[in-house]
Amino acid sequence: MKLYYSPGACSLSPHIALLEAGLPYDLVKVDLRAKKLENGDDFWAVNPKGQVPALALDSGELVTEGPVIIQMIADHAKDKNLAPARDSAERYKLLEWLNFITTELHKNFSPLFQPAIPDDVKTFFKDRLTAKFKYIDGQLAGRDYLLGKQFSVADGYLFVMLSWAERVKHERPLPSGAGRLNARLTDLRECSRTSAPSSSRSKNCERSSTSKEGLYENAYCWCIGRNPGRL
Repeated sequence: MKLYYSPGACSLSPHIALLEAGLPYDLVKVDLRAKKLENGDDFWAVNPKGQVPALALDSGELVTEGPVIIQMIADHAKDKNLAPARDSAERYKLLEWLNFITTELHKNFSPLFQPAIPDDVKTFFKDRLTAKFKYIDGQLAGRDYLLGKQFSVADGYLFVMLSWAERVKHERPLPSGAGRLNARLTDLRECSRTSAPSSSRSKNCERSSTSKEGLYENAYCWCIGRNPGRL
């Protein structure tokens, strides 16, 4: 498989899923402004949508749209339990979270990255995001992760949204309702703030500093003993 990505973009979510799944893959960096690959090839010819993420399968098929890609990755690594079984009640709950994150968080962030949008308009979207994060915080009460005790691809997607909140300086506390998720995100941020993780952190933290994406993958390391596989 081949993941077309741009550093800091939502393509980080499927990259996280691939790391968790332990599946073999290659990364292809995309200049989203120029719509060019690193070798100069036209990205429009790869993905007519002109967007990342895009996942090229070994069959030659191209899969787009992040929530679809991460579910497909999870289904190709069923032993990693990154998504509940198809047609189960839990799977529909995963779909509910993925739809919430992509419509209520992801799309509300988009205007904040546009320099031409006035500050008062951005404030409107920040207020919307604050309300959405408060909802997530309430839903996490008594849970380790969005689906309960088991980490899923939805948590990886949420991590990307939380990273974006830091990028736009959106004053939003980490989710307080879930101890493990809160501790995990806190550790991820500590890893992202230093290029020389302390000896108390896992070796995964140290390996993450050599990440191929070179931005938020630097923060993506399981400081609580989880093995993400190849970075």
